[in-house]
Amino acid sequence: MTGSKSPLRFVSPLVRELPKSGIRKFFDIVAGRKDVISLGIGEPDFTTPWHIREAAIASLEEGWTHYTANLGMPKLRTAIAEYMRKSFHAEYDGMSEVLVTVGVSEAFDAALRAVLAPGDEVIYHEPCFVSYAPIIRLAGGVPVPVETFRKDEFRVTVERLEAAVTPKTKALILNFPNNPTGATLCREDVDAITDFVLRHDLVLVSDEVYSELTYEGERNTFAGVPALRDNLIFLNGFSKAWAMTGFRLGYVCAPAPVTDAIMKVHQYGIMSAPTVSQAAGIEAVANGDDDILSMRNEYHRRRNFIVASLNEMGLDCFMPKGAFYVFPSIQSTGLTSDEFAVRLLNEKAVACVPGTAFGKCGEGFLRCSYATSMPQLKEAMARMRDFVRSL
Repeated sequence: MTGSKSPLRFVSPLVRELPKSGIRKFFDIVAGRKDVISLGIGEPDFTTPWHIREAAIASLEEGWTHYTANLGMPKLRTAIAEYMRKSFHAEYDGMSEVLVTVGVSEAFDAALRAVLAPGDEVIYHEPCFVSYAPIIRLAGGVPVPVETFRKDEFRVTVERLEAAVTPKTKALILNFPNNPTGATLCREDVDAITDFVLRHDLVLVSDEVYSELTYEGERNTFAGVPALRDNLIFLNGFSKAWAMTGFRLGYVCAPAPVTDAIMKVHQYGIMSAPTVSQAAGIEAVANGDDDILSMRNEYHRRRNFIVASLNEMGLDCFMPKGAFYVFPSIQSTGLTSDEFAVRLLNEKAVACVPGTAFGKCGEGFLRCSYATSMPQLKEAMARMRDFVRSL
């Protein structure tokens, strides 16, 4: 006989209070609707390049079906270290300072659990990826959001970081190029934030999964700053640059003692990243430069089109310099972000994500991904233009 008490009593109060992803929650509405053009999920529309898929297939045919080392295949870690040297001008020992993970999401979770003690405060910027605050809480930390603004092109300023730091602050999380805004940092930003981190002796967790999708100017990364090396946990992965989302492959670069600590969390929770994915990763790093260039050029073309279209219809949108998102303001319509997104979906069958999914300061904005084909983008913009005019 079933008792009268709810099974919910067994669920941790912490987990019970966590919100569901604002992205996934919104897109449950879209499920099953074939008429909808989705500009929502941040996933490349490109299929993983054939030579990378072929490497995965070959690994299965050759019987690579066993566990790898917890840190990952030595050949892949060595290849990642070489990639970091070539692309980021950063020196890491592939055998002791590189850890292969199940996507950047696992890398982020394991890194925070490895460095945070209960009650440690963690500064992060909003708008930001939806998982940051929940994972900080799950790791025992206290999330401390710092807002970024359209007038600054959603860059983080040291003045706001200084206002947020306390004696309890342990870490700073940054994500540039940024999801959801497409914002990037300039060299002066990197220098000022480096000084801030060192002055307060913080751990900087830099999520640079969109680093290869930088369109203008120099790619400004924290990985190449020698003075920051002992304070930096660098996160990256294969999902965006090589269109390998389904492979779930990421990595951490950090000083050996920190990498070893993160590996313990990874070891007990995951064991090792999938062997077939690691085989594909070796091929991507070794021979995938042309693939990155080809996809980046196409994203660049789409970016220019969607920004021009949004501005033309009266939705103010700054020109993002990275990632594959735009973050237009919909304040001129008089609708909230949720109202705009729901009505656009219901009335014109175009799915975008309300800015509030990425933090309170996302109100008045909308995230649109241009990781979809140009014909789909053109049709989506035509429908959105009709919607805005109807208001």
